[in-house]
Amino acid sequence: KKWLVLTPEEWVRQHFLQYLVQVQQYPSSFIAVEKTVKLGELNKRFDLLVYDRLHQPWLMVECKAMEVPLTESVLHQILRYNLAIPVPFLVITNGKDCVGYHRSNGRLSLLTELPEYL
Repeated sequence: KKWLVLTPEEWVRQHFLQYLVQVQQYPSSFIAVEKTVKLGELNKRFDLLVYDRLHQPWLMVECKAMEVPLTESVLHQILRYNLAIPVPFLVITNGKDCVGYHRSNGRLSLLTELPEYL
């Protein structure tokens, strides 16, 4: 375990993580928190990555502080991460709002709810 500074973004990340585990019943052992992803020469960190039961990346979450609106630039950020770690499901949240996408055949479609864990 590692001590973290409770920044506004960290608050959102920790609460969304608990939502995934306690409400959505995603197994915590299949969720990676803040790991490095290589984008060209840059090292970036995704917020949450959920693996399926075959240990394949399945759902990626980008968290922002509550006062940060979920704009197109936030979507572009998670899409860049998705180039390095392809997943079928993408979620962006600021704790107040949450937008999910299903990526299939190079297209994004809006989700009406989070997918059930496989």
